Amino acid sequence: MNELPSILLNTAVDEFAKLPGVGRKTALRLVLHLVKQPAADVEKFGNAFIRLRNEIKHCKICNNLSDSDVCEICSNPRRNQNLICVVESIRDVLSIERTQQFNGLYHVLGGIISPMDGIAPSDLNIDMLVERIKNGNITEILLALNTTMEGETTCYYIHKKISMFDIEITTLARGVSFGDELEYTDEITLGKSILHRQPFIK
Repeated sequence: MNELPSILLNTAVDEFAKLPGVGRKTALRLVLHLVKQPAADVEKFGNAFIRLRNEIKHCKICNNLSDSDVCEICSNPRRNQNLICVVESIRDVLSIERTQQFNGLYHVLGGIISPMDGIAPSDLNIDMLVERIKNGNITEILLALNTTMEGETTCYYIHKKISMFDIEITTLARGVSFGDELEYTDEITLGKSILHRQPFIK
């Protein structure tokens, strides 16, 4: 028996409750809010997510989310084309962009090496990074991964893969403490860590 008086209502709440960090109480509040809105607004709301799912792309250069084959950052001639910041996820790109202290390009790995979670180097966009270095005029790689054991392991692995190239390999200054995740680091600390980045020591 459904806990709500309507199968339609219960189904909608179930779907909202599948979102990260959304419990059934919050899901019910959101659904009841939508029910009170004009049908055209709810349709617009739903269509935005349908379009997002069907039309969003991954940038073929850096793997960031984009409306087109190449994202706005990679196609921006004012960005430093010789500097690539390697991050775990798209959320990290957003965090670093908010600091306004980085003007290079990005490379989104799509995760970090984690044997416990079954994530191997071959599951990440590391080979894609190596190809970018081979084919581009890259002078510096900034390894901006979370300062966890898995993040450090991934940094070491990438360093081994690219150390034969004549490039500078740097990492964030330790304003970001060990165990911190970039997504939750405040903008001032993260910005200073970028400005004062240091050579990567293997």
